Amino acid sequence: MASRTQRAPAGSQLAALTLGAIGVVYGDIGTSPLYALKEVFTHGRIPVTAENILGILSMMFWTLTIIVSLKYVSLILRADNNGEGGLVAMLALASMAVKDRPVLRRRLLVVGIFGTAIFFGDGVITPAISVLSAVEGLEVAAPGLEPFVVPITLVVLTALFAVQKRGTASVGKLFGPITAVWFIVLAVLGLAHVVRNPAVLSALLPHHALLFIFQHPGLAFVSLGAIVLCVTGAEALYADMGHFGKRPIRVAWFSLVMPALVLNYFGQGAMLLVHPENVNNPFYEMAPTWALYPLIGLATCATVIASQALISAAFSVTKQVIQLGYLPRLRITHTSVREAGQIYVPFVNWTLYGCIVIAVVLFGSSSALASAYGIAVTIDMLITTVMTFFVIRYAWNYPWAVCVAATGFFFVVDMMFFAANAVKVLDGGWFPLVIGAIMFTLMTTWKQGRQLLGERLRDESVELKSFLDSVFLSPPTRVPGTAVFLNAEKGTTPNALLHNLKHNKVLHDTNLFVTVRHHEVPWIGFDKRVEVEPLGHDCWQVVLHFGFKNDPDVPEALRLLRGRGVQLDDMETSYFLSREIVIPTFGSGMMPWREKLFSGMHRNAAGAADFLHLPANRVVELGSKIEI
Repeated sequence: MASRTQRAPAGSQLAALTLGAIGVVYGDIGTSPLYALKEVFTHGRIPVTAENILGILSMMFWTLTIIVSLKYVSLILRADNNGEGGLVAMLALASMAVKDRPVLRRRLLVVGIFGTAIFFGDGVITPAISVLSAVEGLEVAAPGLEPFVVPITLVVLTALFAVQKRGTASVGKLFGPITAVWFIVLAVLGLAHVVRNPAVLSALLPHHALLFIFQHPGLAFVSLGAIVLCVTGAEALYADMGHFGKRPIRVAWFSLVMPALVLNYFGQGAMLLVHPENVNNPFYEMAPTWALYPLIGLATCATVIASQALISAAFSVTKQVIQLGYLPRLRITHTSVREAGQIYVPFVNWTLYGCIVIAVVLFGSSSALASAYGIAVTIDMLITTVMTFFVIRYAWNYPWAVCVAATGFFFVVDMMFFAANAVKVLDGGWFPLVIGAIMFTLMTTWKQGRQLLGERLRDESVELKSFLDSVFLSPPTRVPGTAVFLNAEKGTTPNALLHNLKHNKVLHDTNLFVTVRHHEVPWIGFDKRVEVEPLGHDCWQVVLHFGFKNDPDVPEALRLLRGRGVQLDDMETSYFLSREIVIPTFGSGMMPWREKLFSGMHRNAAGAADFLHLPANRVVELGSKIEI
């Protein structure tokens, strides 16, 4: 399998990648100051005293340090899958590392797929809470505008999702500069208040956090549910590693992002030490009156960028999960002729939009949504830590003690944050869990259904080599051109071939029996793309290999055969597909409702022709009914 090696960028390239990383990678975590500190005190459970403010600030600073700086930037970024990151890449890496332990591998796959399903719940909450929190600045600027917060939020989100089909290439150029300006503004706002009250800097010392935890263990536990909001978006560091590389992400974090976040949080704390009455929205209360409306506009832009990055990630993750075999084919549109990773998935776009509208209307405020937010984030953080253990133990072969020490500490920290958010399930945490449970059910049903369908097809199939030998004992009429028969299982006779011989009673001069295989690696190069085996009588068995981030373009891959004894003319090539109609039946297999669900998903899946980039005017589909 071909791997992609990342060379260390230098000079202007490093600067450009760092600016891009600021816009895409850190958009989500960069909007956390809008609501994170506010949510710690918002429900009145934690008194706004100087002691508590310093304790909370210290906990937030060390949360950023431990989870982002140490866990993600220092450790997780090392676990790249051929240069790619993200939970799907980590899942593939961990599952390959334990491939000789089938039981453990199956369990890891279930855990990883559940984490991927929960990601979609996070994908609903993030745009909703981010844009709502930005627009809520209107309540500070003009309290009479409070009734318009939700409608304005819905207008912004509607416009954002409506432009997705146009692609993000042109808008993306603005992401980095706008987000860089946003971080500079965060730093300036915070610095102004820190200078007026420098005593707040004592919260950098961990003893304030420890004092707060030991003196008020109950309050400290409750506060963790809101403090975790300051690291929402940390997963993006790892997920976007393939786009920018490790070094630009690390440079951006330590040079601008973390200092700006810390200054802003400490500035909010410094202001609350003097004006505790401003606790309802300390971010906007920091700003001078003349700057409120420009700040609201900039915050809205920043939250739209954060949402855009997550929407794009949802499209990419969906494509990867499809190619790993956990979701049916969906219509995918490429929005850039240069960047293969810029895609648009209409079904995902409008499903996300519908769920986000429900979330905004149902919860109505960023404070209400905050209860729903933490649970999805902490589950994914916990799963990433678990996966990392298996990668460094079984892929990197580190000693057991080192692996436990490297991940055990982070596991305990993640578990504490998860426990603090688990108590908020009834307050709103149920919402992303329901979305995650629905996605998990769809993904596992599709995977198991495909396995059952494959078993049934294998049981009813005829071995290809022996079938061709029998056919050529009394050969049918040969017609000019090439026939490409797409077949799920190598070595079996495609139903399309059987139907073609039965109804048309002809065979093409050249016949390719093509099986497409998707692997648990991000990329497979052209040098490993094609396997070909001659079957005689101008027939060949072909296997095409794709990684989960490769574009499965069958005609392009088949052109690689031209120098290997197979002559192909695009205008003389026809593609034959077998389209199975699934009939749910009682008996062995899945529960009846899951079989019906799988049948519906199979029926509504996008055509294989589009997914495999087959020319529409040269495709012949032949159907058959299969009972599962």
